[in-house]
Amino acid sequence: MLLYIHIPFCDSKCSYCAFNSYVDKFHLKQQYMKALSVQLDYELKRFNVQEKEIESVFIGGGTPSTIEPSLYKNIFKVINPYLKPDIEITSEANPNSATPEWLKGMYDLGINRLSFGVQSFNKDKLKLLNRAHTKTQAIEAVKNAKDIGFKNISLDLIYATLGDTKELLSNDIKTAFSLPINHLSAYALTIEEGTPFELKPHMSKETIKLTKWLFKELQDSGLKQYEISNFGSYASSHNLGYWKYKDYIGLGSGAVGKLDLQRFYPTCDLENYIINPLDIKIEILTPEDKKIEQIFLGLRSCIGVNENILNKNELAKANLLLNEEKLTFKNGTFYNIDYLLADEITLFIS
Repeated sequence: MLLYIHIPFCDSKCSYCAFNSYVDKFHLKQQYMKALSVQLDYELKRFNVQEKEIESVFIGGGTPSTIEPSLYKNIFKVINPYLKPDIEITSEANPNSATPEWLKGMYDLGINRLSFGVQSFNKDKLKLLNRAHTKTQAIEAVKNAKDIGFKNISLDLIYATLGDTKELLSNDIKTAFSLPINHLSAYALTIEEGTPFELKPHMSKETIKLTKWLFKELQDSGLKQYEISNFGSYASSHNLGYWKYKDYIGLGSGAVGKLDLQRFYPTCDLENYIINPLDIKIEILTPEDKKIEQIFLGLRSCIGVNENILNKNELAKANLLLNEEKLTFKNGTFYNIDYLLADEITLFIS
C-alpha cells in the first residue's frame, strides 16, 4: 500500500505544467490541509489499512515546499502507526522555497528523501520554462539538504526543449553530478492541453539521437536506468510500487487512488475539495484494462511483464520479440531492452 499526498500550491506556473496547481490561492493553505486530514481518515477505512501496512509516502504537487512543516504535522500524526519500519518518505521541493528552515522541519517530521524540481541549471532555459529559481538557489538547496542530514536526494531535469544542445545538457549533467545526489529523473518536455506551451508546440523538440546520448551520459555518470525517465544508485520504492501495480491512496485535490479494479478521483476544484473532500469519482477498470496497464508499466521499467498475465496470442508476440532480441526473458518475466520502444512494443503485444 502506497500513499500519495497532493499539494496544489505553486510559486509560479511553469509553462509546461498541466498538474492541478495554483499560484493565487495561498490563502486556502490551512483549510486545504484540514480537508486532507478528513479525506485521510476516510481513505484509511475504505482501504482497510492495517498497522505497518503503508510502505511508501510521496508528497507531490504543485510544490510541497510552499506548505510550512507545521501544517503537515497532523497528517503524520495520523499515519505514523500505519507506516512500515524503514519506510521511504519523499517530498518534492522547489529550490526557491526549500529554505533551510523548511528542510529541517520536514526532516524532523520523518521525510527521508527529497526530489528537487530543478529542470535545468541554464539561466535562459529556466526563463523559457518559467521556473521561479536560479542556478545558485538550486545548488544551495541540494547542499543544504545534505548538510541537514538527507541521504537520498533526487533532482529533475527536462530535456527535448527548443534550444537544447549537447553542450547545454552536458553542463546540466555536470552540475547535477557535482552535487550530493544519488537519483535523477530526466523528463522529455511534452506539450499538454491547457498549458501556456499548448499554443507553442515547437517548444518541444526531441531527437532520438540526442535522447540516447543523454541516457548514456547519465548511466556513464554512475546512475542505473530503471525506468524510461528514472536513474539512480537505488530505485525509489514509491516509483516501483506504482509500476508493480500496487494499490495506493491518492490524497488531495486532483490526486488519484487505486484499489484493485477501482480508481478514485477526488475533485480537482480546490474550493470544492475544501468544502467536501469526500467528493470522489470512481472509475471501474476491467481485467483487460489492468493487464494493458501492467504491460505498459512493466515494459517502460525494470519490473517487466510476467508471462502468466499474457494470453496465447500475446505470449506468441512476446516470444517473437524475444527471438528478435527486442526483449529478454528471466524467471518467467519478459524485460524490455530499450525503454524508448516501450509504447510500440506494448501496442504490438496487446
